[in-house]
Amino acid sequence: MKITTRNFQLLSDNELAWQLLTKACVPGFRNGMPAPFFEYALTSTWFDRSKTWLDRFWLDDGQPVGFVYYESPATHIFFSLLPGYECLADELVAYADSTMPGKPGEKELVFFPGQTALMEAAQKRGYSMAYEYDDMLLDLSKTVLDRPLPDGYRFVEPEEMDPVKLGRCTWKGFGHEDKGPFENWDGEDPGTEWNPVKSYQGIISCVMAPPPHATYEHEVVIADESGEYVCYSGMCWVPENKLAYMEPLCTVPEHRGKGLAAAALTRHYQRMGALGAEYMTGGGDPFYRRVGYTETVHWMHWKREAAQKE
Repeated sequence: MKITTRNFQLLSDNELAWQLLTKACVPGFRNGMPAPFFEYALTSTWFDRSKTWLDRFWLDDGQPVGFVYYESPATHIFFSLLPGYECLADELVAYADSTMPGKPGEKELVFFPGQTALMEAAQKRGYSMAYEYDDMLLDLSKTVLDRPLPDGYRFVEPEEMDPVKLGRCTWKGFGHEDKGPFENWDGEDPGTEWNPVKSYQGIISCVMAPPPHATYEHEVVIADESGEYVCYSGMCWVPENKLAYMEPLCTVPEHRGKGLAAAALTRHYQRMGALGAEYMTGGGDPFYRRVGYTETVHWMHWKREAAQKE
């Protein structure tokens, strides 16, 4: 075993992170979050990339075996450590404690049930459980999703996708209904009031750059009778883990409560199941349990009181 370390390089190390996180992933994410979790953040407009150089790899003869990284906010620190390398747990936690973003009492170490060696190392440094919660996870072998698409709506095929319509759908679907680049714009030539720079920047802000491992051919978009996109569900297919990583899911406000999101998840269930998916991600909203999700991903946030800092 020849262990070395090096810090993450934003423009070149995504593949290294993907390699480790895919290899470390187990059902229920008991050994940490899967690869799309980190990659999705890197290409999202809400993510603070200014501190990614602090993320650090542990490598055995050049191959990644451990990773300390943040997501959002930057003070939430995550870990990936391959089985058999638990001897590195103290080192990973010590690095997270001393170097990763966050003042004493502000930093949160995020663990999952199988990361016992890391939790023991954190406990030695004065960390303890601050709060915990569950996200829902679908086991395709235990649950059948069969919610139909309501009348008056249709699925949009990938080859006919309109990125501007999709941008407007996600912008409104995530609570920006009355502000931003799509306010009072009906998609037609806006004439003299049109600000192309402002509008272009706004559209880009709600249509993410494609992650390197994106599988846009598996996303689900629903349109209404007028052709406007009203529901969107993203999908990253990770065949190595037999994982259908669903992210994000949104519905335009005036079309909520009609079963569109459930129909979108059913579409995923049918398509991804045919490809061999065994699990599909969801979220913490009670909606997922109502639809039929039964499994959980258990998140544990550990903190240390500011007074305990050496």
